[in-house]
Amino acid sequence: MTAPKILVFAGSTRRDAFSQKLAAAVVPLLKSVGAEVTHINLADFDMPLYNGDLEAEQGLPPNTRRLQLLIASHDALLIATPEYNGSITPLELNVLDWCSRADKDNPATSGAVVFADKPAAILSSSPGPLGGMRALFHLRDLLGYLGMVVIPQQLAVGRAGEAFAADGSLADPRQQAALEGIARRLTEVAASIRK
Repeated sequence: MTAPKILVFAGSTRRDAFSQKLAAAVVPLLKSVGAEVTHINLADFDMPLYNGDLEAEQGLPPNTRRLQLLIASHDALLIATPEYNGSITPLELNVLDWCSRADKDNPATSGAVVFADKPAAILSSSPGPLGGMRALFHLRDLLGYLGMVVIPQQLAVGRAGEAFAADGSLADPRQQAALEGIARRLTEVAASIRK
């Protein structure tokens, strides 16, 4: 069977963001359980703040189309989010808002169809003790609203400034094992429901 393709990104573009480190930490684990991984940085997909008038006048921004095509070509998503005021980042929301918009010229690779029934896994990180847990609730709800199948396994990495080992893995063996389990489960689900 062909390896499932999983798209990985963090909800922050800040240099040295903990969510970026967490996204990077899961990539080798996904590969080790048989997934084909594309790891992107949302900084490479800059988009204006979503505005219906802008969409009506200019259509979808080119970077929205690029990201929609990437999402459409993958079997699953894995998102590592920071927590901003108890929720996800404005960047994540804006990206998902734009990518959920349909392009009349590309209906098969835009809008809700790129998310529908696609598996997803979610991770969070925070300098605080809760590890961004509140953001996970919001992200799970949003992805579910978009029609994604969010696996139950998730991980919130607290005190993230001390959470990573020199090799980029999680220093806590229990957290590292949980991350491995999430990578394995997402890959299994993506392989089992691949279209």
